[in-house]
Amino acid sequence: MASSAQDLGPVLDKDGVRLTVDDAIATVTLTNPAKRNAQSPALWRALTEAGRLLPGSVRVVVLRGEGKSFSAGLDRQMLTPEGIEGESSFVDLARSGEAELDATIAEYQEAFTWWRRSDLVSVAAVQGHAIGAGFQLALACDLRIVADDAQFAMRETSLGLVPDLTGTHPLVGLVGYARALEICVTGRFVTAEEAVSTGLANLAVPGDELDSAVRDLAAALLAAPRDAVIETKALLGGARERTYEEQRVAERAAQGRRLRDLAGLGE
Repeated sequence: MASSAQDLGPVLDKDGVRLTVDDAIATVTLTNPAKRNAQSPALWRALTEAGRLLPGSVRVVVLRGEGKSFSAGLDRQMLTPEGIEGESSFVDLARSGEAELDATIAEYQEAFTWWRRSDLVSVAAVQGHAIGAGFQLALACDLRIVADDAQFAMRETSLGLVPDLTGTHPLVGLVGYARALEICVTGRFVTAEEAVSTGLANLAVPGDELDSAVRDLAAALLAAPRDAVIETKALLGGARERTYEEQRVAERAAQGRRLRDLAGLGE
């Protein structure tokens, strides 16, 4: 997002993914606007590599897509009998053993899991279409800021498949079971306005203000001390799985660690 990140040169630039780092902010950019940033196994491997290459200085990761669309989803060539050259097609996957199929999908999912690491806050900047795998990639992030032309859709079920790139858990957590079911089964578009009103997105802005809104949010996220942000994220991330009493205990433990650290008594 910041021009200085580009001046430093990319840490990674391959298979439709570019990673740049500017001190505490990393930017992951999908770089195939001609195909509306359609996703493939090669792109997923590059996203996984980007996560592994993040320096320890990084606290905020911004995810964005070049062009008019954030990501139009799966490269439809994967659904054809010939598939993508050098990759397993869906037909090949269907013919593989259960363990091999499970391992392959698990490998694909790795591209979508590291965005919620406790030591990072990730922000998806979404414009235009975020469909299927594109929707799930936006859901992989902690926060979402959208342009007013953003349209989300989960089209897997309409194709006879299911969303399997880690998007179902955050979607239900954000909008609830009933709305998540309706969104997935109908495959309909969710507009920017609905995304904000249902909690799917944090903020909607005019398209020409998307970059500046993300920069402002990144700066605000960096204002608080890193360790306090990590502890707070862990508290909130585990809240749904804890009872009220368990959450009280977790709050006390986390606060005890922070007070000891601030007093110079940390372990």
